[in-house]
Amino acid sequence: MYKKVFALLFLLSSFQLLIAQTSLLKNFPEGYTPDEIGRRIAYRFVTEKHALHAGKWIGYPETFYWNGSLKYAAAAKDKALIKLLQARFEHLFTTEKALLPIKNHVDLNMFGSLPLELYWVTKDERYKELGLPYADTQWEVPADAKPEEKEWAEKGYSWQTRLWIDDMYMITIVQTHAYKVTNDSKYIDRAAKEMVMYLDELQRPNGLFYHAPDVPFYWGRGNGWMAAGMAELLRYLPKNHKDRPRIMEGYLTMMKSLKEYQNPEGLWNQLLDDPDCWTETSGSAMFTFAFITGVKNGWLNAKEYAPAARKAWMALVTYLTEKNQVREICVGTNKKNDKQYYYDRPRRTGDFHAQGPYLWCVAALMEK
Repeated sequence: MYKKVFALLFLLSSFQLLIAQTSLLKNFPEGYTPDEIGRRIAYRFVTEKHALHAGKWIGYPETFYWNGSLKYAAAAKDKALIKLLQARFEHLFTTEKALLPIKNHVDLNMFGSLPLELYWVTKDERYKELGLPYADTQWEVPADAKPEEKEWAEKGYSWQTRLWIDDMYMITIVQTHAYKVTNDSKYIDRAAKEMVMYLDELQRPNGLFYHAPDVPFYWGRGNGWMAAGMAELLRYLPKNHKDRPRIMEGYLTMMKSLKEYQNPEGLWNQLLDDPDCWTETSGSAMFTFAFITGVKNGWLNAKEYAPAARKAWMALVTYLTEKNQVREICVGTNKKNDKQYYYDRPRRTGDFHAQGPYLWCVAALMEK
């Protein structure tokens, strides 16, 4: 009898502890609530100029800022903001149609995730019809494909594969969104197969990733793309999917290492394993998103990771200016086998590379 009572009390106390830990991601002081921060950053997007790739097409940083604004608007049930975001997109059907990215590169095809998210929120079929070809053409080999691109395709991977860690957000996000709106398993199977290959090829024993096989540095935002990509993929990957255990293993190994490299203020450095390097906010926001998502879904131990996620979020907010722009953002960065190159990357305020990921955190915090 006493054993049963003790066991019941233990379960009750454990449940109460879990509630207390997860509440760390719900109760924020004024000025730090996800709704406040989301409103500030998302409404700024409506007035921003386009950030074009090669001066021609909507680039991926703008795509993800737009997507983040939409996710916030949906979570906040802000119909006025949704209409503003739709109105901005409407020009891409008409006067700004030339700005629609072509479908020949990993950094361009990811655009499809935006109209697919718009379809998810609004159920307007035009968005789905526009978005799905961006997912499909990642696996449709063009006639002028290079030999190495054809080789990837023959193995069942995207012909746009290049083994840069950035790809594991760019490829998986559009495939995952295509699966979300169609329930066609081919899309999630593609994303999972690609992710497993990248994990096998690129993840280091400590769970982190070099920028590329020939660039042995743990660049913050590059690792951020992997962390966010795995978190997004795991949200939609069926529980019984054959690749889920491998991807979860890669995710958990990375999260453990990230927790160890979290700097004293609660964020992460431009080079993750270098304590003398500067704090960088875009990668930090991506890691925070991965932590929040893991705790909310029960993948991460709330006792360990909820305090770390809260600390990171509270620190991120301090980098937001009165003009609703994030500070200390590394500019777009190609790989280079030179450590000093990463130290010396220019830092910007308001760069879309961080504005979007801040909103991913907002949406994740606002989810029930």
